[in-house]
Order: sequence, then structure tokens, then C-alpha cells
Amino acid sequence: MNFDERLTNVSIIGAAGKMGSGIALLLAEEMAKSRLKPENKNKRYRLNLLDVNEDALDGLRVYLKSQMVKAGEKSTVLLRELYKDREDLVENYDVIAQFADDALAPLRMGTDINMVKDSKVIFEAILENKNLKVDILKKLNTICAKDTFYLTNTSSIPIHILNNEAKLEGRIIGFHFYNPPAVQRLAELISTDTTTQEVKDFSLELAKRLRKKIVPSNDIAGFIGNGHFLRDGLYALREAKKLSKEYTLPGALYIMNKISQDLLIRPMGIFQLIDYVGVDVFQCISETIDHYIEGEDLKDDLLKKMADKKILGGQRSDGSQKDGFLRYDKGRPAGIYDIDKGEYKMFDPQGWTGDIDKKLGEYPSGFSPWKSLLVDPKKGDKLKAFFQNLKSSNNAGAKLAVAYLKNSKDIGEKLVKSGVAKTPEDVNNVLLNGFYHLYGPINDYI
Repeated sequence: MNFDERLTNVSIIGAAGKMGSGIALLLAEEMAKSRLKPENKNKRYRLNLLDVNEDALDGLRVYLKSQMVKAGEKSTVLLRELYKDREDLVENYDVIAQFADDALAPLRMGTDINMVKDSKVIFEAILENKNLKVDILKKLNTICAKDTFYLTNTSSIPIHILNNEAKLEGRIIGFHFYNPPAVQRLAELISTDTTTQEVKDFSLELAKRLRKKIVPSNDIAGFIGNGHFLRDGLYALREAKKLSKEYTLPGALYIMNKISQDLLIRPMGIFQLIDYVGVDVFQCISETIDHYIEGEDLKDDLLKKMADKKILGGQRSDGSQKDGFLRYDKGRPAGIYDIDKGEYKMFDPQGWTGDIDKKLGEYPSGFSPWKSLLVDPKKGDKLKAFFQNLKSSNNAGAKLAVAYLKNSKDIGEKLVKSGVAKTPEDVNNVLLNGFYHLYGPINDYI
């Protein structure tokens, strides 16, 4: 069975979730373009979107319709070629509207698992819970054909565990999108010793068609992306606890978030990033990786305390950020959570945050924020010069930032040494493309 034949019937389990909806958008667009090819025009296509939440499925249909219109607007030249035989489609908006309708036509939405029984490829994008994933994969394996491929979006659970417990006989691969899937460039592909070559070939071709930067990761819990992210976040938490003796815990969290964004020149501070992912999701990743990795303590009690208090972060249905470690005002950090008092301590540049900023000291010469350097053709030279100045500075903030950078590099190098990543370039590519860092952690800057 070739690639296009497999693409004629695809299902997504957990389709209305944050990741599932993005995967649905990507597949719906690719399926629409595939079925417009002359050799595929007589084929019947189905994209089955399964979720336990019917209301969320209704919202998913509206979301996909609007996004397909936007996708069509960006691809008018291609669509003109694909619809060249349709004389009734005169204006660009006619072509775009027809494309949106054609993209939605194969969609079948529902809550009954039996609706996916004829699928040739199934994406699993449910909660990051091993037992739940194994349970659903077992059920799918009993109702679907024995040549069905399973692509799991798990971000931390070893693929061989899912394969063995669900008895999938090598027909599963880790296909880890980054959030949001329709925007993020990266796809981590994780195969096991038993993953069939056909599954590998299909996944590689699909990632290419979806225009993703492909990075292979070995089948070790957390893989490359979350393997680095978790340890990076735990380092910040532990440093914050040390600093809390002088600055209080809210002050220390403020410091580590500030230096990880500004002095490491990242798009978000570390606790803002954890909020974006979800404090509960980060905790789940922590407990999952800790369960499978021996010799490291990869959990932190503060995460559990935050989750117990329902301070979870994440996003609302409109994409706006929910409060987590930080409180947000119009999408921007405006306060920090004080877990002892159970309330947010709002930033005060004329008061406590201003006092902390003075203690951290002025930024070294050559500082530019992430957004300014993102499109700067000389960003490599500017980063090198700035980090040299950072290393030479005696400011408290600079010293914390240098230590953070060294630890980030250590994490990256250990991912290679332990066999999670094949090369330093693979580690750097994940952080560059999946987290939008300007530089990889394994570098010569510090």
C-alpha cells in the first residue's frame, strides 16, 4: 500500500484537544491537496476526528473551516493550478471557498471508537497518560486491520512501552509535533528496534509533505525536546529555591524567569514557557520521565503543590494564556504566584521588582531582546559578542545567567552521551525549531 492510498482514510484520536486540532488541520489540508491530484480524483477520502467531548468537536469544525480559508488565501497559485479544469471558479475567492469546502468534505466527527475501524493510519493525541494510551491503542488494535499504522504524539512515554503493552508488533512510531502543530516547524520522529520500515517510510514522507523539520530521537523517555525542557525547568526551580532565602520564593521565581528570557535571549522566560505548556502537563512529563530514567531526580514538589491548588496555566479556547506561575494581563506577565499566601504578587517596578532588578544589575553591553535578533542577519556575531560581555560581567544577574547557560549545555551534551540524541546538531535543531531559540544549547558562547 503506497503513501497516497494510506492517506485516503486517516483518524485522529483526541482530535478536539490542543494538539489534536492542530494535527487535524495539517492533515485536512494535505488530504485536500492530495485528492485534487488527477491520479487521486476517483478515490474516496475520510478524515475521522474522534473525541470524547462533543461540544469541542463542534468548535473544531468551526476552527477548521476558518483555518482552511486562511490556508487557501496563502496558496492561491497552487490552488489555481489544482482547479484549472473548473471553469466555474473565476475569482480567487471562488477557488478559496471551493478548497475550504473540499477540505471539510472528508471529515467525519464523533465519539464512537468504531467509526475509525477502516482507517489505514491513526494518530493518537490524547492525554499524556501511559495507561490511558495503552487502553485506547489496545481497543483500536482489536477493531482495526492488522496493517494499520499508529502514530502517537506522546512527548515523553517510551514508544516501545506502548508497542509492547498494546501488542502492535512494530506498527507504531512516535510522531511528536510541537505546539501549535500547524505553526511549529519541528517534528521529532521516534522509532523503536521493532518499528517496521513501512511505518518509518510513511512517517518520514508525511513529515516532509507537512513541511516539517525532521529530527530523529532515540526511544528514551522525554526524547530530545522534553528531555531538555524538563531538566531546564527543574534547574530553574531548584535555583529559585536557593535564591528564595534572600529574595523570597516569588522574588526568586521572578529572577529566574527574567534572566532566562532576557539574558539567555529566549522568546519566553522558563516559567512563562511552563505556563504555556501547562503546569499540570509539565508535572506529568516530570513524573513520566522520572519513572523511566534511573539515577536522576526528575521531580519537584513545587509542581505538585501548584497542581494541587489548580494553578495550571495552559490556554483558553481563544488562545489566550491562563494564569500559572505568572499572572497575565493582556498576554503579558504581570505578577508571580505566592504559593504560601495563595495569591499573586503583582509586579511593581517602583517597588519590589524594581529593587530586585537593581540587585541583578545592568545588562551587559550588546544586549538585544530575542524579537530584535530573530530577523537580524548578524545575530550570530551579536550573540557571540553579548555572551562574551555577559561572561565578563560581575553582576549578580550575569552570574546566574552564565550558570544557567552552562547547565543548559550540560543537559544537551548528556542527551547525546546517554544516547537520546545521535548528534549535538540534533539537540540544537530541536531547540532551534521546536522552542524557537536563537542558538542551540551546545555551543561555544560560554
